[in-house]
Amino acid sequence: MRSGTLEGQVALITGAGRGIGREIALGLAAEGMAVGLVGRTLETLTGTLKACAKEGARGIAVTVDVTKLGAVREAVRSVERDLGPIDLLVNNAGQVDRTEVPIWEVDAGQWWQVIEVNLRGPFNLLRSVLPGMVARRRGRVINLNSGFAVRPDGHYTAYATSKGALLQLSDNIADSLAAHHVVVLDVSPGAVATDMTAGMPMFKDRTEWNSIPYMVAVAVDAARGRFDALHGRFIHAGRDDLEQLVAQAERIRALDARTLRLRPYGDDDPLA
Repeated sequence: MRSGTLEGQVALITGAGRGIGREIALGLAAEGMAVGLVGRTLETLTGTLKACAKEGARGIAVTVDVTKLGAVREAVRSVERDLGPIDLLVNNAGQVDRTEVPIWEVDAGQWWQVIEVNLRGPFNLLRSVLPGMVARRRGRVINLNSGFAVRPDGHYTAYATSKGALLQLSDNIADSLAAHHVVVLDVSPGAVATDMTAGMPMFKDRTEWNSIPYMVAVAVDAARGRFDALHGRFIHAGRDDLEQLVAQAERIRALDARTLRLRPYGDDDPLA
């Protein structure tokens, strides 16, 4: 049922044709947001657009390769022309290594394609959307991240590297964005059942999955501003007690926690 708590706002969601991106788009539409749906396949995007329309939401579907900056800029212009200024950017589009092999056995082309989609893609969206948010002095960004960003994995080196780099990118831009009242968050849904995870051998016997509807609710709450105090930080929706995390936001900032940092070996470490 449409609640309208985000009425009048506009979201742009990448990878919106299926999986988590589609469900987040539907969740935002149900709250009254107009949705700009971006992805590679018109058929799946059109399906999401029709489903959002049933929620009473305005929307537009734009096919684009997120690794191409010029095409992304045109897609952003199309969304803003038809729907208005973008209030929320959801960087969801992503790929994963096709095989679980060590780096010396990977398909080099596919390895770099994962990096391109998972890192260059979000950069291209940020580069195209942030100027408007900064000029308006408001806006929010959700980068769909992963637990792979904060732990090493020798079998998914492209995915883990790209997600770690994305988290570091958010950290690097957080201070400059804060000066313009723009919030960036990296949110991991945990292991959820999608087409992507279905193709990952590590999950072939998994029977219990984290909840996609819960991840959607987290995204909606982020759009409402519930997690603004955690600006620039990593949130693991699959594991975190979000009430506690918000309550600890001041301490998290004081400790410089929930970011990627080099851990010193002791007080005498020159990098401490």
